[in-house]
Amino acid sequence: MSSLKSFADLSTLGQQLKKEQEARARAEAERLAQEKKAKAEANIFRNSIGDVAPLKTDSKHLHSPAKPAPIPFQHLADEQAALQESLSDEFDPASLLETDENLSYARPGIGADVTSKLRKGHWVIQAHLDLHGLRRDQARDSLGEFLRKSVKNGIRCVRIIHGKGLGSVNKEPVLKQKVRNWLIQKEEVLAFSQATAADGGSGALIVLLKSCSAA
Repeated sequence: MSSLKSFADLSTLGQQLKKEQEARARAEAERLAQEKKAKAEANIFRNSIGDVAPLKTDSKHLHSPAKPAPIPFQHLADEQAALQESLSDEFDPASLLETDENLSYARPGIGADVTSKLRKGHWVIQAHLDLHGLRRDQARDSLGEFLRKSVKNGIRCVRIIHGKGLGSVNKEPVLKQKVRNWLIQKEEVLAFSQATAADGGSGALIVLLKSCSAA
């Protein structure tokens, strides 16, 4: 009886060993299949991108940002100094200026009809400059720059608003006489006249400028 039992145990052990061997074989087969699949996918990727060469580092181009253009400070300073010198507060127009009740002026060689036309609004006002609230130096510089740009842009008739002095300490138009003096000193000014009531009256001047080609 014991012999039969031993034989049965041996048979059972053999079956277990067989199952374990089959399981190891299946695991190995699955591992090999996974490796084969991974290699196939890697080959697909390599074939799609082709040969790859490493980038060369010795041919790098370093881009330097463009340097801003130099600002001609000295040139600007010279222009500003020349502008201030060209318009003097000490200039006395008494020998040049012939005024009427409307404070008109015409450069020598310009007919009296020109100031008459200015007073009547013959020319369309193309630009204007308001000097209200500016100090003397600021007003002088602004006026010179405004006239220069107007002539450069082909503008012939402009309005200069100097104010009536209602806000000044003595209720006097401080800039009124100075603006007239400055205008007479500018070669580009042919004539000027006090503005009509609609354009500012005694607080403004209508100025006729040279043409750009004649300036």
